[in-house]
Amino acid sequence: MNAPAPASDPRAVRLPADHPPVKSGRIGVLLVNLGTPDATDYWSMRRYLKEFLSDRRVIETPRLIWWPLLNGIILTTRPGRKGKDYDTIWNRERNESPLRTITRSQSEKLAAALADAAPKLVIDWAMRYGNPSMASRIEALQKQGCDRLLLVPLYPQYAAATSATVCDKAFDALKTMRWQPVLRVAPPWADDPVYIEAATASLKAELAKLAFEPEVILASFHGVPQSYLAKGDPYHCQCQKTARLMREALGLDEQRFRITFQSRFGPEEWLQPYTDKTVEALAKQGVKNLAVCMPGFTADCLETLEEIAGENAEIFTHNGGENFAAIPCLNDSPEGMRVIEHVVRRELMGWL
Repeated sequence: MNAPAPASDPRAVRLPADHPPVKSGRIGVLLVNLGTPDATDYWSMRRYLKEFLSDRRVIETPRLIWWPLLNGIILTTRPGRKGKDYDTIWNRERNESPLRTITRSQSEKLAAALADAAPKLVIDWAMRYGNPSMASRIEALQKQGCDRLLLVPLYPQYAAATSATVCDKAFDALKTMRWQPVLRVAPPWADDPVYIEAATASLKAELAKLAFEPEVILASFHGVPQSYLAKGDPYHCQCQKTARLMREALGLDEQRFRITFQSRFGPEEWLQPYTDKTVEALAKQGVKNLAVCMPGFTADCLETLEEIAGENAEIFTHNGGENFAAIPCLNDSPEGMRVIEHVVRRELMGWL
């Protein structure tokens, strides 16, 4: 039980003798990334994909149509294929996906950077889909006395299918609590100068390491269906703004630095231009040297390591390209941590 306040303190409350012990007075910061399977086998992949593809924010197709497709076809065939893809990037040392490894490290490094606020501040991390679950970590923070919580969806650009669903899951957890922590949610940082500077500085540093000079640089963002934009989702506009600010900071024109969208799924039209089709077209047009950065991802994952560095590199060379570079995400690098710390410190103002 907390020590009682001095009798002279106007906030002093006389607690009954049988009052249950309650910890309070601390602030939790929860970093949340998209998600990861626990392993690459069929059943682990199936559990992960079922949770992910059952989210109405992710798949807005009417359930009457989507449910038979998901349970009858997709969850029968897709876990095996995606498991093989994950196996190519799996962190063997920790027996986990790179996304889990990096997100954990981001949390640990953030805790070290904010050590001046300890022990009042508690830093943790979670996955929207898979483990560690958001509900388990929110409960853990509350048990440590966190009666205020800053939720940080690790997406620079807002989308209903990413940022909003993180909030949905947090609210689901809060609905089960007698004493809910006060909640703040960090907004997206698509045009934040600290983020733009970090993204361009990291890109310049990685380009300087290459043995070739790219003729074209693609900024590839995760795609969403075109219909989501028509419904008012700001994601496309925020991606365009990030790419424009990066292009201006790099001093490049729209031919040298281009925006594309990757990872489309299903027959519906998605945001264009598509990354894989652009990579193929550039190679066929005679571009020999290509680099792809992914500023919408805060950590390397299947979509960056397997889809871009693997599949798209193969597409490029198969169609006549020669040199291809997938630029690492900001991850837990000094530049990446500078962005996360900046966002967290800004959003904790008034609490610390």
